[in-house]
Amino acid sequence: QVQLVESGGGLVQTGDSLRLSCAASGRTFSPYAVAWFRQAPGEERVFVSNIRWSADNTFYSQAVEGRFTISKDIAQNTVYLQMNDLKPEDTAVYYCAADLTGWGLMDQESTYYSWGQGTRVTVSS
Repeated sequence: QVQLVESGGGLVQTGDSLRLSCAASGRTFSPYAVAWFRQAPGEERVFVSNIRWSADNTFYSQAVEGRFTISKDIAQNTVYLQMNDLKPEDTAVYYCAADLTGWGLMDQESTYYSWGQGTRVTVSS
């Protein structure tokens, strides 16, 4: 069974940067894609970004396009989310998740089979 572990969250100020990591362990990790979602206090979890595991395709929500960059290290079974120019509205718990089939919509939670426990990002104004 695949296990995903997020790390890299913290408390930062507006305009700062953070890099989140999502490390996969367990059986051979070869998903169709890996995504980042986030859940702000009192709100639903929403899609942030997605990266194909065996291709170079990346996707972003409008809220983070141009500020966040998703990348992967296949040898390390790790996906990163570089977050620049952080804003208070980026405050949330960030989760990574693995899409094992590619059959669903990339921005839907139901598409993803494995989820991490989340890492908290707080951006102060």
